Amino acid sequence: MLDAATRSGGTATASPRATATELTDATAPAVAASSVGAPVAAVSPSLAARCGRALISPWARLALLVALLATAATCVLLFEPQRLLTHGWPPQLGGAAAATVFAVAYGLCTVAFVPRPLLNLAAGALFGSQFGTGSALTGTVLGAGLAFGLGRLLGQDALRPLVRGRWLKAADGQLSRHGFRSMMAARLFPGVPFWAANYCAAVSRMRSTSFLTATALGSIPNTAAYVVAGDRASSPTSPAFLIALAIIAVPALAATALAWRKRHHLRAG
Repeated sequence: MLDAATRSGGTATASPRATATELTDATAPAVAASSVGAPVAAVSPSLAARCGRALISPWARLALLVALLATAATCVLLFEPQRLLTHGWPPQLGGAAAATVFAVAYGLCTVAFVPRPLLNLAAGALFGSQFGTGSALTGTVLGAGLAFGLGRLLGQDALRPLVRGRWLKAADGQLSRHGFRSMMAARLFPGVPFWAANYCAAVSRMRSTSFLTATALGSIPNTAAYVVAGDRASSPTSPAFLIALAIIAVPALAATALAWRKRHHLRAG
């Protein structure tokens, strides 16, 4: 009777089996399309992850450090900071503001391999002994800290595996175990370029506090001597100028004598 009512024009109800069959047929293309697009969606994140890992890899960061330093050195060559000794400081700045700006420029220049003696002489010629010494020491610590941070962040992971030679291992062990003492010696006795000491310390496991404290204290005598020499350069026979020259020369002679005495230990180590 049900079949008859359905055939006679009554309301027809589809059976559950027929409904399930129709739903399966309707959703099959969507499922197929989603299954086709799934590998593409899976490939894209993995490719992006690989590119991200490549960009933050140790060698990529080291390449960025080299590019930054090369750019900074090029800018310094174009600017020619030695002109400060002949042309002086811009007349718009004066007093403490000029000394502060000079300290910031000093720090950036040391990162770009500008010799510190040149900058110290310029500080004395521009600001005198007191302001010049304060500005030069501030710039020294600022530049050392900036170089140390860049070297540790961008270069340490790539360069540490290369520390394999006998001398390199000895220097790395000395800096890592006796950071404060080693950096004090490097700052007090000339011979190691300022930038080289900064980046060597960054590659080692020296603590940043030991590095900055030793840099600040160890740089005082040499920096003050060059600043006074720059301030009194117009009177080279004055006692202050002669004392400054002695302070510059004595550590250099002492470092040479010490290196001569330790040469056998360096060869044997």
